[in-house]
Amino acid sequence: MSRSTARTVVAHETLPVRVLLGPGARHRIPEELAGLGARRVLLVSAGSAKSAADELAGALGPRLAARFGRPAVHTPAGVTEEAMEVVRESAADAVVALGGGSAVGLAKALSARTGMPQLAVPTTYAGSEATPVLGETEDGVKTTRRDPALAPGTVVYDPELTLTMPPGLTLTSALNALAHAVEALWAPDANAATDALAAEAAEGVLAALPEVLREPAGLAGRIRLQESAWLAGLCLAQTRTGLHHQLAHALGGAFDLPHAELHALLLPHVLAFNLPWAPGAAARLRRITGGDPVAVVGRLARGHDGPTTLGALGVPRDALRTVAERVADRPYPNPRTPDADSVTRLLEDAW
Repeated sequence: MSRSTARTVVAHETLPVRVLLGPGARHRIPEELAGLGARRVLLVSAGSAKSAADELAGALGPRLAARFGRPAVHTPAGVTEEAMEVVRESAADAVVALGGGSAVGLAKALSARTGMPQLAVPTTYAGSEATPVLGETEDGVKTTRRDPALAPGTVVYDPELTLTMPPGLTLTSALNALAHAVEALWAPDANAATDALAAEAAEGVLAALPEVLREPAGLAGRIRLQESAWLAGLCLAQTRTGLHHQLAHALGGAFDLPHAELHALLLPHVLAFNLPWAPGAAARLRRITGGDPVAVVGRLARGHDGPTTLGALGVPRDALRTVAERVADRPYPNPRTPDADSVTRLLEDAW
Protein backbone atom coordinates (compact mmCIF):
# COMPACT_ATOMS: atom_id res chain seq x y z
CA MET A 1 0.00 0.00 0.00
CA SER A 2 3.00 2.28 -0.02
CA ARG A 3 2.84 5.15 -2.47
CA SER A 4 6.64 5.35 -2.73
CA THR A 5 6.54 3.72 -6.17
CA ALA A 6 3.93 6.13 -7.54
CA ARG A 7 5.05 7.96 -10.67
CA THR A 8 2.91 11.06 -10.16
CA VAL A 9 3.92 14.06 -8.08
CA VAL A 10 1.53 14.91 -5.24
CA ALA A 11 1.37 18.20 -3.37
CA HIS A 12 0.67 18.40 0.34
CA GLU A 13 -0.47 21.73 1.74
CA THR A 14 -1.56 22.52 5.28
CA LEU A 15 -3.74 25.45 6.29
CA PRO A 16 -2.63 28.10 8.79
CA VAL A 17 -5.05 27.46 11.65
CA ARG A 18 -4.98 27.66 15.43
CA VAL A 19 -6.83 24.81 17.16
CA LEU A 20 -7.88 24.61 20.81
CA LEU A 21 -9.24 21.28 22.03
CA GLY A 22 -10.32 20.18 25.46
CA PRO A 23 -13.03 20.49 28.13
CA GLY A 24 -13.79 24.15 28.79
CA ALA A 25 -11.96 25.38 25.67
CA ARG A 26 -14.98 27.58 24.84
CA HIS A 27 -14.11 29.86 27.77
CA ARG A 28 -11.01 30.96 25.85
CA ILE A 29 -13.01 32.37 22.93
CA PRO A 30 -13.10 36.03 24.08
CA GLU A 31 -9.32 35.93 24.51
CA GLU A 32 -8.88 34.38 21.07
CA LEU A 33 -11.07 37.04 19.46
CA ALA A 34 -9.10 39.77 21.17
CA GLY A 35 -5.97 38.28 19.66
CA LEU A 36 -7.60 38.55 16.22
CA GLY A 37 -8.32 42.22 16.79
CA ALA A 38 -12.08 41.65 16.60
CA ARG A 39 -14.15 44.49 18.03
CA ARG A 40 -17.62 43.82 16.63
CA VAL A 41 -18.46 40.13 16.48
CA LEU A 42 -21.35 38.50 14.64
CA LEU A 43 -22.36 35.27 16.38
CA VAL A 44 -23.88 32.72 14.00
CA SER A 45 -25.45 29.81 15.86
CA ALA A 46 -27.78 26.92 15.21
CA GLY A 47 -31.05 26.71 17.12
CA SER A 48 -29.88 23.49 18.75
CA ALA A 49 -26.92 25.39 20.23
CA LYS A 50 -28.96 28.24 21.72
CA SER A 51 -27.91 27.59 25.31
CA ALA A 52 -24.22 27.57 24.42
CA ALA A 53 -24.75 30.63 22.20
CA ASP A 54 -26.42 32.51 25.06
CA GLU A 55 -23.46 31.66 27.29
CA LEU A 56 -20.98 32.84 24.67
CA ALA A 57 -22.95 36.02 23.98
CA GLY A 58 -22.71 36.88 27.67
CA ALA A 59 -18.98 36.17 27.70
CA LEU A 60 -18.41 38.43 24.68
CA GLY A 61 -20.13 41.38 26.36
CA PRO A 62 -19.81 44.65 24.43
CA ARG A 63 -17.73 42.93 21.74
CA LEU A 64 -20.94 41.19 20.52
CA ALA A 65 -22.34 43.26 17.64
CA ALA A 66 -25.20 40.98 16.54
CA ARG A 67 -26.53 37.45 16.44
CA PHE A 68 -27.91 35.40 13.57
CA GLY A 69 -29.71 32.21 14.56
CA ARG A 70 -31.08 30.83 11.29
CA PRO A 71 -28.30 29.00 9.44
CA ALA A 72 -29.66 26.36 7.09
CA VAL A 73 -28.38 23.08 5.71
CA HIS A 74 -26.51 23.31 2.38
CA THR A 75 -26.00 27.10 2.87
CA PRO A 76 -28.85 28.48 0.72
CA ALA A 77 -27.98 31.74 -1.03
CA GLY A 78 -31.12 33.41 0.32
CA VAL A 79 -30.15 32.74 3.93
CA THR A 80 -26.67 34.08 3.29
CA GLU A 81 -28.14 37.33 1.96
CA GLU A 82 -30.29 37.65 5.10
CA ALA A 83 -27.19 37.26 7.23
CA MET A 84 -25.31 39.77 5.07
CA GLU A 85 -27.97 42.35 5.93
CA VAL A 86 -27.16 41.78 9.60
CA VAL A 87 -23.44 42.14 8.86
CA ARG A 88 -24.03 45.47 7.15
CA GLU A 89 -26.37 46.81 9.82
CA SER A 90 -24.09 45.79 12.70
CA ALA A 91 -20.78 46.71 11.04
CA ALA A 92 -19.39 43.36 12.20
CA ASP A 93 -15.67 42.81 11.70
CA ALA A 94 -15.45 39.11 12.68
CA VAL A 95 -17.75 36.11 12.70
CA VAL A 96 -18.02 33.25 15.18
CA ALA A 97 -19.82 30.08 14.09
CA LEU A 98 -21.27 27.95 16.90
CA GLY A 99 -23.02 24.75 15.85
CA GLY A 100 -22.73 22.14 13.14
CA GLY A 101 -21.93 22.31 9.46
CA SER A 102 -24.77 24.73 8.67
CA ALA A 103 -23.44 27.41 11.04
CA VAL A 104 -19.86 26.89 9.92
CA GLY A 105 -20.88 26.98 6.26
CA LEU A 106 -22.78 30.24 6.69
CA ALA A 107 -19.81 31.84 8.47
CA LYS A 108 -17.58 30.78 5.57
CA ALA A 109 -20.02 32.31 3.08
CA LEU A 110 -20.05 35.59 5.03
CA SER A 111 -16.27 35.64 5.30
CA ALA A 112 -15.98 34.99 1.57
CA ARG A 113 -18.12 38.06 0.87
CA THR A 114 -16.50 40.39 3.41
CA GLY A 115 -13.01 39.14 4.26
CA MET A 116 -13.95 38.92 7.96
CA PRO A 117 -11.85 36.55 10.10
CA GLN A 118 -13.67 33.46 11.35
CA LEU A 119 -13.62 31.52 14.59
CA ALA A 120 -15.46 28.18 14.47
CA VAL A 121 -16.88 26.32 17.48
CA PRO A 122 -18.22 23.00 16.14
CA THR A 123 -20.81 21.16 18.21
CA THR A 124 -21.06 18.16 15.83
CA TYR A 125 -18.52 16.08 13.93
CA ALA A 126 -19.22 17.56 10.49
CA GLY A 127 -15.59 18.59 9.95
CA SER A 128 -16.33 21.65 7.79
CA GLU A 129 -14.39 23.83 10.21
CA ALA A 130 -11.14 22.12 9.15
CA THR A 131 -11.61 22.63 5.41
CA PRO A 132 -11.22 25.36 2.80
CA VAL A 133 -14.38 24.10 1.09
CA LEU A 134 -17.75 25.85 0.87
CA GLY A 135 -20.89 24.30 -0.57
CA GLU A 136 -23.75 26.67 -1.41
CA THR A 137 -27.21 25.98 -2.80
CA GLU A 138 -29.27 28.07 -5.18
CA ASP A 139 -32.36 26.98 -7.12
CA GLY A 140 -31.93 23.40 -5.89
CA VAL A 141 -28.36 23.05 -7.18
CA LYS A 142 -25.45 22.73 -4.76
CA THR A 143 -22.06 23.90 -5.95
CA THR A 144 -18.79 23.74 -4.08
CA ARG A 145 -15.63 25.79 -4.22
CA ARG A 146 -12.26 25.46 -2.58
CA ASP A 147 -10.04 28.34 -1.45
CA PRO A 148 -7.62 28.50 1.50
CA ALA A 149 -9.21 31.84 2.45
CA LEU A 150 -12.48 30.01 3.23
CA ALA A 151 -11.04 28.05 6.16
CA PRO A 152 -11.59 29.43 9.68
CA GLY A 153 -8.37 30.75 11.17
CA THR A 154 -9.24 29.53 14.67
CA VAL A 155 -11.16 26.41 15.70
CA VAL A 156 -12.28 25.66 19.26
CA TYR A 157 -13.26 22.08 20.08
CA ASP A 158 -14.95 21.71 23.47
CA PRO A 159 -16.32 18.20 24.12
CA GLU A 160 -18.64 19.60 26.78
CA LEU A 161 -20.61 21.24 23.97
CA THR A 162 -21.40 17.81 22.49
CA LEU A 163 -22.96 16.39 25.68
CA THR A 164 -26.46 17.45 24.66
CA MET A 165 -26.26 15.96 21.15
CA PRO A 166 -29.07 13.44 20.63
CA PRO A 167 -27.80 9.87 20.11
CA GLY A 168 -29.08 9.85 16.51
CA LEU A 169 -27.14 12.97 15.58
CA THR A 170 -24.07 11.68 17.41
CA LEU A 171 -24.19 8.53 15.27
CA THR A 172 -24.89 10.14 11.91
CA SER A 173 -22.50 13.04 12.43
CA ALA A 174 -19.68 10.67 13.40
CA LEU A 175 -20.36 8.56 10.29
CA ASN A 176 -20.22 11.77 8.27
CA ALA A 177 -16.70 12.30 9.67
CA LEU A 178 -15.85 8.69 8.86
CA ALA A 179 -16.89 9.31 5.25
CA HIS A 180 -14.31 12.11 4.99
CA ALA A 181 -11.57 9.74 6.15
CA VAL A 182 -12.69 6.87 3.93
CA GLU A 183 -12.75 8.98 0.78
CA ALA A 184 -9.28 10.29 1.58
CA LEU A 185 -7.96 6.72 1.58
CA TRP A 186 -8.91 6.21 -2.06
CA ALA A 187 -8.41 9.79 -3.27
CA PRO A 188 -6.19 10.18 -6.35
CA ASP A 189 -4.08 12.84 -4.60
CA ALA A 190 -3.62 10.93 -1.33
CA ASN A 191 -0.14 10.74 0.14
CA ALA A 192 1.60 9.36 3.23
CA ALA A 193 0.38 12.24 5.41
CA THR A 194 -3.27 11.98 4.37
CA ASP A 195 -3.15 8.18 4.66
CA ALA A 196 -1.94 8.54 8.25
CA LEU A 197 -4.58 11.15 9.09
CA ALA A 198 -7.35 9.12 7.47
CA ALA A 199 -6.40 5.85 9.15
CA GLU A 200 -6.17 7.48 12.59
CA ALA A 201 -9.46 9.30 12.04
CA ALA A 202 -11.27 6.14 10.92
CA GLU A 203 -9.89 4.11 13.80
CA GLY A 204 -10.83 6.84 16.26
CA VAL A 205 -14.40 7.17 15.03
CA LEU A 206 -15.02 3.42 14.98
CA ALA A 207 -13.49 2.95 18.45
CA ALA A 208 -15.02 5.97 20.19
CA LEU A 209 -18.50 6.08 18.65
CA PRO A 210 -19.82 2.90 20.33
CA GLU A 211 -18.32 4.10 23.64
CA VAL A 212 -20.08 7.47 23.37
CA LEU A 213 -23.40 5.84 22.46
CA ARG A 214 -23.06 3.50 25.48
CA GLU A 215 -21.93 6.21 27.92
CA PRO A 216 -23.25 9.55 26.69
CA ALA A 217 -21.97 11.46 29.74
CA GLY A 218 -18.36 10.27 29.37
CA LEU A 219 -15.93 12.85 28.06
CA ALA A 220 -13.04 10.58 27.06
CA GLY A 221 -14.89 9.09 24.08
CA ARG A 222 -16.22 12.48 23.04
CA ILE A 223 -12.73 13.97 23.08
CA ARG A 224 -11.51 11.19 20.80
CA LEU A 225 -14.50 11.66 18.48
CA GLN A 226 -13.73 15.38 18.22
CA GLU A 227 -10.06 14.66 17.57
CA SER A 228 -11.01 12.13 14.91
CA ALA A 229 -13.49 14.49 13.27
CA TRP A 230 -10.77 17.15 13.18
CA LEU A 231 -8.34 14.74 11.51
CA ALA A 232 -11.03 13.62 9.07
CA GLY A 233 -11.72 17.25 8.24
CA LEU A 234 -8.01 17.75 7.54
CA CYS A 235 -8.26 14.84 5.10
CA LEU A 236 -11.19 16.53 3.39
CA ALA A 237 -9.15 19.74 3.21
CA GLN A 238 -6.17 18.06 1.53
CA THR A 239 -7.66 15.50 -0.87
CA ARG A 240 -10.25 15.46 -3.59
CA THR A 241 -13.62 13.91 -2.85
CA GLY A 242 -15.18 11.11 -4.86
CA LEU A 243 -18.51 9.43 -5.51
CA HIS A 244 -19.70 9.51 -1.90
CA HIS A 245 -19.55 13.28 -1.62
CA GLN A 246 -20.81 13.78 -5.14
CA LEU A 247 -23.93 11.75 -4.36
CA ALA A 248 -24.44 13.62 -1.09
CA HIS A 249 -24.15 16.97 -2.88
CA ALA A 250 -26.45 15.95 -5.74
CA LEU A 251 -29.14 14.45 -3.50
CA GLY A 252 -28.84 16.96 -0.68
CA GLY A 253 -29.04 19.98 -2.95
CA ALA A 254 -31.92 18.64 -5.04
CA PHE A 255 -34.13 17.40 -2.19
CA ASP A 256 -32.95 19.53 0.77
CA LEU A 257 -31.92 16.47 2.79
CA PRO A 258 -30.31 16.39 6.26
CA HIS A 259 -26.57 16.29 5.68
CA ALA A 260 -25.43 13.87 8.40
CA GLU A 261 -28.22 11.32 7.89
CA LEU A 262 -27.61 11.34 4.15
CA HIS A 263 -23.87 10.72 4.54
CA ALA A 264 -24.46 7.99 7.11
CA LEU A 265 -26.88 5.95 5.02
CA LEU A 266 -24.89 6.32 1.79
CA LEU A 267 -21.52 5.29 3.22
CA PRO A 268 -21.99 1.48 3.37
CA HIS A 269 -23.31 1.47 -0.20
CA VAL A 270 -20.40 3.52 -1.54
CA LEU A 271 -17.94 1.32 0.37
CA ALA A 272 -19.43 -1.76 -1.29
CA PHE A 273 -19.27 -0.02 -4.67
CA ASN A 274 -15.65 1.16 -4.39
CA LEU A 275 -13.61 -1.15 -2.16
CA PRO A 276 -13.05 -3.90 -4.77
CA TRP A 277 -11.39 -1.18 -6.91
CA ALA A 278 -9.41 0.32 -4.00
CA PRO A 279 -7.30 -2.52 -2.53
CA GLY A 280 -5.11 -0.23 -0.42
CA ALA A 281 -8.07 1.43 1.26
CA ALA A 282 -9.79 -1.94 1.65
CA ALA A 283 -6.78 -3.46 3.42
CA ARG A 284 -6.45 -0.52 5.81
CA LEU A 285 -10.13 -0.56 6.66
CA ARG A 286 -10.11 -4.33 7.18
CA ARG A 287 -7.29 -3.89 9.70
CA ILE A 288 -9.13 -1.10 11.48
CA THR A 289 -12.51 -2.87 11.60
CA GLY A 290 -11.15 -6.35 12.21
CA GLY A 291 -13.48 -7.69 9.54
CA ASP A 292 -15.58 -6.57 6.61
CA PRO A 293 -15.71 -2.75 6.54
CA VAL A 294 -19.01 -2.74 4.65
CA ALA A 295 -20.66 -4.93 7.28
CA VAL A 296 -19.22 -3.00 10.24
CA VAL A 297 -20.20 0.42 8.90
CA GLY A 298 -23.53 -0.93 7.69
CA ARG A 299 -24.44 -2.17 11.17
CA LEU A 300 -23.64 1.24 12.63
CA ALA A 301 -25.64 3.05 9.97
CA ARG A 302 -28.66 0.78 10.41
CA GLY A 303 -28.52 1.41 14.16
CA HIS A 304 -29.81 4.95 13.61
CA ASP A 305 -33.30 5.43 15.07
CA GLY A 306 -34.18 7.82 12.24
CA PRO A 307 -34.24 7.40 8.45
CA THR A 308 -31.76 4.83 7.17
CA THR A 309 -32.82 4.74 3.50
CA LEU A 310 -33.26 7.31 0.76
CA GLY A 311 -36.92 6.37 0.59
CA ALA A 312 -37.37 7.13 4.28
CA LEU A 313 -35.69 10.51 3.73
CA GLY A 314 -38.32 11.32 1.13
CA VAL A 315 -36.34 10.91 -2.09
CA PRO A 316 -38.75 9.90 -4.87
CA ARG A 317 -37.72 6.63 -6.43
CA ASP A 318 -38.40 7.87 -9.95
CA ALA A 319 -35.74 10.57 -9.46
CA LEU A 320 -32.86 8.13 -8.86
CA ARG A 321 -32.02 7.61 -12.52
CA THR A 322 -31.84 11.36 -13.13
CA VAL A 323 -29.45 11.80 -10.22
CA ALA A 324 -27.33 8.88 -11.44
CA GLU A 325 -27.11 10.33 -14.94
CA ARG A 326 -26.09 13.71 -13.58
CA VAL A 327 -23.34 12.11 -11.49
CA ALA A 328 -22.09 9.92 -14.36
CA ASP A 329 -22.07 12.87 -16.75
CA ARG A 330 -19.50 14.80 -14.67
CA PRO A 331 -17.99 12.31 -12.19
CA TYR A 332 -15.74 13.25 -9.30
CA PRO A 333 -12.44 11.31 -9.24
CA ASN A 334 -13.25 7.84 -7.95
CA PRO A 335 -11.49 4.45 -7.90
CA ARG A 336 -14.37 2.90 -9.83
CA THR A 337 -15.63 4.95 -12.74
CA PRO A 338 -19.34 5.53 -12.14
CA ASP A 339 -21.72 5.03 -15.03
CA ALA A 340 -25.43 5.74 -14.97
CA ASP A 341 -26.46 2.07 -14.67
CA SER A 342 -24.15 1.17 -11.79
CA VAL A 343 -24.94 4.37 -9.86
CA THR A 344 -28.65 3.78 -10.36
CA ARG A 345 -28.23 0.30 -8.84
CA LEU A 346 -26.33 1.81 -5.88
CA LEU A 347 -29.10 4.36 -5.32
CA GLU A 348 -31.79 1.70 -5.66
CA ASP A 349 -30.04 -0.31 -2.93
CA ALA A 350 -29.86 2.82 -0.74
CA TRP A 351 -33.53 3.62 -1.48
